[in-house]
Amino acid sequence: MRSHFSPKSEQEAESSSTSLQFPPCLGRGSPARVGFCLCQLLPPTREATVGLYPLVLDKHDGRDYNGSMFFDQARIYVKAGDGGNGIVAFRREKFVRQGGPFGGTGGRGGNVIFTVDPSLNTLSPYQYQVHYRAERGAHGGGANKTGARGPDLVLRVPPGTVIRNADTGEVIADLSRPGRSVLVARGGRGGRGNSAFKSERNKAPRIAENGQPGEELWLTLELKLVADVGIVGVPNAGKSTLLSVISAAKPKIADYPFTTVAPTLGVAEVNHRQIVFADIPGLLEGAHTGVGLGLDFLRHVERTRLLIHLLNGDSPDPLGDYEAINQELLLFNPALAERPQLVVFNKLDLPHARELWPTVEAAIRAEGRPVFAISAATGENVQTLLYEVQKMLDALPAEPDEEAFSETELLAAPVDEKAFEIHRLDEGEWQVTGIAIERTAQMTNWDYYEASMRFQRILRAMGISDALRKAGIEDGDTVQIGPVELVWGYESLEG
Repeated sequence: MRSHFSPKSEQEAESSSTSLQFPPCLGRGSPARVGFCLCQLLPPTREATVGLYPLVLDKHDGRDYNGSMFFDQARIYVKAGDGGNGIVAFRREKFVRQGGPFGGTGGRGGNVIFTVDPSLNTLSPYQYQVHYRAERGAHGGGANKTGARGPDLVLRVPPGTVIRNADTGEVIADLSRPGRSVLVARGGRGGRGNSAFKSERNKAPRIAENGQPGEELWLTLELKLVADVGIVGVPNAGKSTLLSVISAAKPKIADYPFTTVAPTLGVAEVNHRQIVFADIPGLLEGAHTGVGLGLDFLRHVERTRLLIHLLNGDSPDPLGDYEAINQELLLFNPALAERPQLVVFNKLDLPHARELWPTVEAAIRAEGRPVFAISAATGENVQTLLYEVQKMLDALPAEPDEEAFSETELLAAPVDEKAFEIHRLDEGEWQVTGIAIERTAQMTNWDYYEASMRFQRILRAMGISDALRKAGIEDGDTVQIGPVELVWGYESLEG
């Protein structure tokens, strides 16, 4: 059986770039920015018009931009390090007769590990670098020296990051607690040197293995902020103002809707205890289907233990807003309907809001929910609200110190690595698939004749040769096993 190495070529998809038409007042040398320009724009399919147009220049494809650069989703490629190659070497030393094989084994490749870093709160580092590769192990050396192990690649993510396999959608890990780590790609083992193949029948083997390739896969990262309390409500209800009053956070505050375009965390200290609040951008009716910013940020509510439902006292219908937001929470995730909720009526400093407060209070209390009235702008009743929040959090059951996706859950179901399948691709073309045989083909060093003979013996021992004969393979047919293509020939199977 004659064999020759045919490496697989890896083709990376090239992202198509979107051409932008620059207004006459800018030119191509202008820096990337977001702004407005009053001039003539030339849309590709419309006549020239004069008006006010938003300009988003140099926007990366598939990456959302907002004023605070808050990224809560990313898609990345990770590859563990390949194992180092084993070598063929012999001991040649004065006064030492028949020194024998002396080739060392390659070192194991580095693993890819994710760990939680409490100092991070976005996934922005993974928006600008997509490919991550751990270092390979060092090759073996003479004198039976084993190659150095490749260092692990440790990727840091904020608390609340969910890691999924991008191809299958399977959840690999839910890193919700600081200090947690998970191994997502295991480094390949080092190839054995010729000293490992010494036997009574072959005391001077000229054979060594290549290092095993490291695992590789595409991952999706999704951040769900971890907070004790989530502040939800319609746009312009005063959520950012409230967060700025109770904590040192400095969210953007203005008198128009959708001032906040990214979740903001703030820490309030109540009776020497820290409580983490999350300001969720304003929700609209239909948010669970993607209306407004709801679909992008509703998932951050899932991590909170308590919700503050902030009502806009300046709204024409605060109770209607209250029902609409609760309906969106229910449709997005039914479990949110059971989440403890404290209803807070804001903007009590406005006279018409103060007149409306008794009606709102009666309606909310009729549902059996606690309700407060505050003025975030003046600070009225804010401290009392914080005491009530602390009281409600203390009454909730303690959070289980969950080790989501424990080691037992992370272990894959047992797989028969020696199992294989034979596929006829075309006339005279065959393919053999299987974990063990593909790994052996990758690690075989085809530069050595003995390695080729060893691979043929493995084919016979696993029953692959007999299976190919029964399938109807003929002389001259090609057989693809992993990255290797072999030419079938019965005359070669005697060796």
